[in-house]
Amino acid sequence: MSTQHTKSSLSALTLAAIGIVYGDIGTSPLYTMKEVFSKEHGLALDQANIFGVVSLIFWGLFFIVAVKYVTLILRADNRGEGGIMALTALALESVTKLSRWHFVLMVLGLFGASLFYGDGVITPAISVLSAIEGLEVATPTFKPYVIPITLAVLIALYSVQYRGTSGIGKLFGPIMILWFVVLAAMGLVNIIKMPSILRALNPMYAMEFLNYHRYLGFLALGAVVLAFTGAEALYADMGHFGRKPIRVAWFLIVFPALALNYLGQGALLIARPEAVSNPFYQQLGPWSVFPLVVLSTVAAVIASQATISGAFSMTKEAISLGFLPRMKIIHTSAKEIGQIYIPIVNWLQLLVVVGVVVGFGSSSALASAYGIAVTGTMLITSILTFFVIRYGWKYNLAICFLATGFFFVIDAALFSANALKFFQGGWFPVVLGGLMFTIMVTWKGGRELVFDNLRKHAIPLEDFLESLFVSPPTRVAGTAIFLRGEADGVPHALLHNLSHNKILHERVVFLTLHNTDIPWVPFSDRIKITDLGHNCFQLDVFYGFKNEPDIPKALELCAAHGLEFEPMETSYFIARQTIISRPGGGMAMWREWLFVTLSRNARDAADYYQVPTNRVIEVGSQVEI
Repeated sequence: MSTQHTKSSLSALTLAAIGIVYGDIGTSPLYTMKEVFSKEHGLALDQANIFGVVSLIFWGLFFIVAVKYVTLILRADNRGEGGIMALTALALESVTKLSRWHFVLMVLGLFGASLFYGDGVITPAISVLSAIEGLEVATPTFKPYVIPITLAVLIALYSVQYRGTSGIGKLFGPIMILWFVVLAAMGLVNIIKMPSILRALNPMYAMEFLNYHRYLGFLALGAVVLAFTGAEALYADMGHFGRKPIRVAWFLIVFPALALNYLGQGALLIARPEAVSNPFYQQLGPWSVFPLVVLSTVAAVIASQATISGAFSMTKEAISLGFLPRMKIIHTSAKEIGQIYIPIVNWLQLLVVVGVVVGFGSSSALASAYGIAVTGTMLITSILTFFVIRYGWKYNLAICFLATGFFFVIDAALFSANALKFFQGGWFPVVLGGLMFTIMVTWKGGRELVFDNLRKHAIPLEDFLESLFVSPPTRVAGTAIFLRGEADGVPHALLHNLSHNKILHERVVFLTLHNTDIPWVPFSDRIKITDLGHNCFQLDVFYGFKNEPDIPKALELCAAHGLEFEPMETSYFIARQTIISRPGGGMAMWREWLFVTLSRNARDAADYYQVPTNRVIEVGSQVEI
């Protein structure tokens, strides 16, 4: 029975992985071959070039996706979690904070995460736009309606995010299975008509293509990389599905289907060069265009959904790690902790996506902007992985250089090819990533300045309590919980309460929240209680960047340690900090202004940590930076 159950679970997870993990890379055949042979790249549409391009795509899928991500990178899990933020935390763990590499690795990881936001904007735009452009293949009459229909689909998609994906998500797997079956079937039909395309499986064609064309071949890499977009999703979603389902889905379904379809499109272009205008939609003839548009649109929406959900998860992780201010986070599922919705991220992303679709106007224009974000993240992943396997896993230096150096060279070549498109649209994800990077670095730096200021003026808690109880104040019934930062001494809220009210509660708890660099902190390690005497306690609560901050639940865990809380007799005292920028501070004036603006608009601490609002007392305090 256990074996049957394991097989059943593996099948279910594999099906779910196909629906969520592989939506992005699965919709790449919509536009990749069209872009490689676009007039801008100047490649002649002859048999040798078609063999070379198809060979490059096939072996790129093998080495970059199958070997690098599915085989190597999936091993670099951070307590079961993956993604650029988890990998950054793992890389930072592998070197000490005093190491010269610590700051460099943090900056690299942050910029890789920032580029993800650029990718997250372009993926919905190019996927849905490419799908709707199939209508132009059916008849040019539809051309004026492509942009409006695309915008309508995207607005509808973002408008239903607040409902979550727990219901519709069950359909993602079967729909994407159908999608990959159709991809494979279309490919087989054209391969059977032109079996000579199978010669492209010989890697010599890829090498000869690059050697013969040199600069043109290098430019073509900037479009070939479109076939690999979505590879980062394999790693980012590891925590949801585990390694094995992702690997099984890739080798059993996704890789064969993609390979067959690219081979089929190559065969079609050899037989009918005029199909280059949109080879995907012309694989089966005019009768198939409308059904393919419908199926492609659904697949593109699924691919977009995975990216949108990824942006929510990335933002939550960044907040937990202290790189972004607190935001309103809504849980859309009572069963799945990862099902979240962040309104401000959703609507800002929609605004940018709409601007991208209108501004670029076509999937071909967007393709130039797409690759630079993807390859930039790939390159950073290779660098971070080297530090993990060398300094974290203690592998032999030669093995580490060989394992990551090979992929670093490939990623660097792909990134360089896309960098040439900077002024053709590549600037967009770089600017967007740079903006997110600036916000994250400024928030992190600003918080450190605040902590330094508080630490400088902090009154040691133990010494204060000792002097306080020499002549103790009047104590009243109930429990007072004072939120206290890691670097704080006596909380300002306690000082104000004593100064104005001249009282102290019967039981006093100083609560400090610690955000760790690991994904999950188990309940057994969640809390630490220190008795300070006089019925005063220090309560330390530890959260991983995937954990859900919830103070009332943390207090429930204290009962097992002899510290019980009656919710209606417990009051929470929280200091609301007003940040004041002063000339000559620790950051440039414009960064201080940005930090102050972010701080003023950050979500209330009590709300973020799910403290009952009717039990909260806020006390204001000013902090200069």
